[in-house]
Amino acid sequence: MKSFDFIILGAGSAGCVLANRISENTNYKVCLVEAGLKDSDPRLHIPVGFAFLGDGKGKYNWGYETEPQKEFEKVAVTEPQREMVDSTGGVHKVDAESFDHRRGYQPRGKTLGGSSSINAMLYVRGHRWDYDHWSELGNNGWSYDEVLPYFLKAEHNEIFNDEFHGQDGPLNVTKIRHENRPTKDFVETGSKIFGYNDDFNGEKQEGIGFYQTTQKDGKRCSAAKAYLVPCLEKENLTVMTETNVSKIIIDNNKAVGVECLNDKGELFSIMANKEVLLSSGAFGSPQILLRSGIGPSEEIIKHDIEHVHELPGVGKNLQDHIDYLSVHRYNSMELIGFSLKSIFYKFPLEILKYIFAKVGMFTSTVAEAGGFIKSNDKLDIPDMQLHFAPAMIIDHGRTSVWGHGLSCHVCLLRPKSRGEVTLNSSDPNDDPKIDPKFLSHPDDMRALVEGYKKMMMILNEEPLSKYTSNHVERPIDLNNDKDIEQAIREEADTVYHPVGTCKMGNDDMSVVDENLKVHGIDGLRVVDASIMPTLIGGNTNAPTIMIGEKASDIILEYWQNS
Repeated sequence: MKSFDFIILGAGSAGCVLANRISENTNYKVCLVEAGLKDSDPRLHIPVGFAFLGDGKGKYNWGYETEPQKEFEKVAVTEPQREMVDSTGGVHKVDAESFDHRRGYQPRGKTLGGSSSINAMLYVRGHRWDYDHWSELGNNGWSYDEVLPYFLKAEHNEIFNDEFHGQDGPLNVTKIRHENRPTKDFVETGSKIFGYNDDFNGEKQEGIGFYQTTQKDGKRCSAAKAYLVPCLEKENLTVMTETNVSKIIIDNNKAVGVECLNDKGELFSIMANKEVLLSSGAFGSPQILLRSGIGPSEEIIKHDIEHVHELPGVGKNLQDHIDYLSVHRYNSMELIGFSLKSIFYKFPLEILKYIFAKVGMFTSTVAEAGGFIKSNDKLDIPDMQLHFAPAMIIDHGRTSVWGHGLSCHVCLLRPKSRGEVTLNSSDPNDDPKIDPKFLSHPDDMRALVEGYKKMMMILNEEPLSKYTSNHVERPIDLNNDKDIEQAIREEADTVYHPVGTCKMGNDDMSVVDENLKVHGIDGLRVVDASIMPTLIGGNTNAPTIMIGEKASDIILEYWQNS
C-alpha cells in the first residue's frame, strides 16, 4: 500500500496551489488526487473555448443540477412514459408531464485546474470589507491586510505594479485582448452613470470598467497551468487523475489515509503520514466528509454510513451569487454569434488573428467588462456586480442561439439566503444533493429588483442603448416591480460562485478553525472555497487561490515546528 506525507483531494484552484507549494520541500512526498481527466483538450486552453465544452455534464464538467428551487417559477417536467389501459384492455405507452419548480444549473470543473479550467477567467478578489468581516467573526489572520500578501504572492500582473498587485507570482493576470465597440460602449455608458474604475482589485471596487483576466500570451492561465505544470516533473509529487474519492479513512479520530476508486471502479487505498488536505470544492468537500462519517449524524446514518464524528455544520451554510441575465438581439458582426456572415467571413479571420497574434475573439472571456454598484445609495459598499458580454447567452449557453446580440448580468453579491449540500446516497459516483434555497430570504428579491433597475439605467442610455432598446428578448416593465420579480423567478440562476459548506469559525456550525483544521479530527484540513464563512463580493477563483497560498504557509510552518 502506497503512503505519502500529504494527500490532496482535488486538483482545483486550491489543490494545485497546495501541490506546488508543499512539494517545494523535497523531504515531503505529496499525492494529488483528481477525479477528472488531464487538461489536454484545446478548448481548456483557448480562452473562448469554455463556451464550447458542451451543454451540461461532460468530460470536463460535473454539470450538477440543484434541487427544485421553491422561489423559482414552476416549469413543465417530462416524466418516464406510463402504461395506460384503454376500455378494450389494450395497453398504451403515453408521455407523462408534471409541473415542479425550476432547477438551477451548477457547472463545476472536472479536470486538472478544476473550475479554473472552465471558468470565464476573470480576476476579481472581492471587497476589503469581506475579509475584515471574516476576521470580525473570530477568524484571526484572515483580515484584508493579512490576506493581501497572499494575493500578491500568487499574482503576476502585466497591467498594474503597485501596492495592490504582485509581479512575481505564478498566476498571470492581464487585460483582455478582444477589442470591440459594444464592450467599449458599455464601459463608456456605465461610467457616465456610476463612475469609471480601471482596477476593481485596487484601492476601491466601485465603478464600471474592463475586467482583468487570468491569461498568459492569449491562453488561459488556469491554476493547473500556473501552479501544477511547473512542478509535474518533481520526484516527490504524484498526480492521480480519473481517481474518485470514496472516503477518508479515520482511525481514532485521525485521518490516516484515503479510499479511492480508479477509472475501472476498483477500490484501493493510499495512506497519509502527516495530513489529508480536502480541496474538492463547495460541493465535493462536504460530500466526501459525509461519506467518511463526518458531519450531522442524521445525514449520515440514513445512507447506512458509519457515523464517525458529529459535526453539524458539514454541508450547511451554502451561499451562492444569484444572478439575472438580460439578453438583447442586435445584428452586428462586432458581436459574437453565429450567422452566415460570421461563419464564412469573420471566423476565418479571427482564427488567423489568434494563430498568429493571439488576439481577437478567441481570446474573449465572453464576460469582458462590468462593474460594482449599489442597489441603494445608502449602502456603504457595492452589493451588485455586473458582467457585460458581447454575445447572447441563453440558459448558461446550453441553448444554441442563431444570430448576434449582447447580454448583461446583474448579481447579488451578499445574499442572505442559505442552502445546503447533502448526500443522495453513499455511492461515490452519485451527484451530491444541492439546494441553495435561492431567494428564500425576502431581502434578496427586493435587492435584486433594485439592482436590475440600476443595470437597465446603463443598458437604456446612449451610446449603449442602440444595441439594447427595443431589442430585449424578455421585455420587462421597468415601472412594475412585480413584473421584474416575475422575470427573476422565471430565469435567475447562479453565476457560479458556491461557497461556505465547510465554514471556518469557532461556533457550533463551523467545520474548520482559522488554520483550516477540521474540528475534532487530527490530520485533516479543508482548503478551498467551502471554508469561506460568508460569500465575498466578487468572483471566487482568485480568493480560492489565495486560500491555497495562505494554507500552504500555515501547513509548512506547522510541520517545520513540529
